[in-house]
Amino acid sequence: MAEDIPPTRIEAIDFLRGVAVLGILAINVTGFWGPSLATFSPAIPHAQPAAYGWFAFAFVVFEGKMRALFSMLFGASMVLFAQAAERKGLDPDAAQVRRLLWLALFGYLHFALLWWGDILFLYALCGMAALLLRRLEPRQLALIALPFYVLVHVIEALTALPGVLAEQAVLGGTASQADAAGHAAMMGRIAASVARDIAVLNAGFLEAIWLKLSNAPLQPLTTTLSTFTETVPLMLLGMAMVRGRFFMGWTRRRLAMLAGSGIVIGGVPTVLAVRWLEGHGWPPQAMFLAIEDGMALPHLLMALGYAALLVLIFPTVRQWRIGKALAAAGRCAFSNYLGTTVLMTAIFSGWGLGLGPELPRVWLPAFVLLGWAAMLLWPQWWLRRFGQGPLERLWRRLALPAR
Repeated sequence: MAEDIPPTRIEAIDFLRGVAVLGILAINVTGFWGPSLATFSPAIPHAQPAAYGWFAFAFVVFEGKMRALFSMLFGASMVLFAQAAERKGLDPDAAQVRRLLWLALFGYLHFALLWWGDILFLYALCGMAALLLRRLEPRQLALIALPFYVLVHVIEALTALPGVLAEQAVLGGTASQADAAGHAAMMGRIAASVARDIAVLNAGFLEAIWLKLSNAPLQPLTTTLSTFTETVPLMLLGMAMVRGRFFMGWTRRRLAMLAGSGIVIGGVPTVLAVRWLEGHGWPPQAMFLAIEDGMALPHLLMALGYAALLVLIFPTVRQWRIGKALAAAGRCAFSNYLGTTVLMTAIFSGWGLGLGPELPRVWLPAFVLLGWAAMLLWPQWWLRRFGQGPLERLWRRLALPAR
């Protein structure tokens, strides 16, 4: 039988999850507002220089870090869920498979009914793979996760680098005809993708569903395949962290060292990268490389630094109003994640207020603040009355039926 997890450790994880789910909105808001490729560059679908500052800020502070943090916390939650299943006398692996299958269903419905950017389906399938290694020791999990994560992203970045160099040659007027033709073809694909996404964004509710299911019914699966080698190692790392007492057991000195080194060592190349990208006009090939693979290691270092910093300050801020609000938001992260989609698509989509095509990109930070307020205001009231978020309760009952 697994040992009980002290409530303070669960509270710390909820606190971190609350920060992560708020931070994810700072990136996702662009995908609610416009086409999917707009999340890669402030020059897509068209340049809006007034919004460059917000994009650069979000790139440095949030891009990749919140997704990494959330993925690690999902891995940690798999360990906590397995322990809860064991306390109920259930097979933890069978219960976990049920939990992930239901999550896959929620994720596909999220994609089909509301938004292309779902991560729940991705987490369900990646969680199945991570489940196979759940019983390894924390050191073994870390020794698998970290080298694999680094090696895969280094290889993919090096593979993509020639395309970036060719793009620079095209932009500088020194490219070969083949490179120029390749760049023109890429820009054509970008334009076609933007047109498809704008059509979905402007469509009515049923029409948008039809467009997604007729044009890209397997998009959640293709997204999973393209990010599998990032997400699974992060989940394994989260498992190692919770079992290695990272969330409640590391010394303050150790946490402070990881927080400082992770944020600084990861932050410096991130700032340098965004300055280079802005100085070169946000070239699309370079942007794709930076967001998908090129900055993966700095993102991970900053995510680990963020995690250490948040665990370090948690004992101090847990009784503050903001600390309680963030922990409650994290405890209701599933409801907050899907609820934010409903709110933002109702604002930006054609079946709602339809502000997406009309609103200048520079206004997006205001909608981030709106989403943060929504995610922070309701959970404490709800939890005092019902103990769990509405979707959290439903998901748990489906995965852990009463005996």
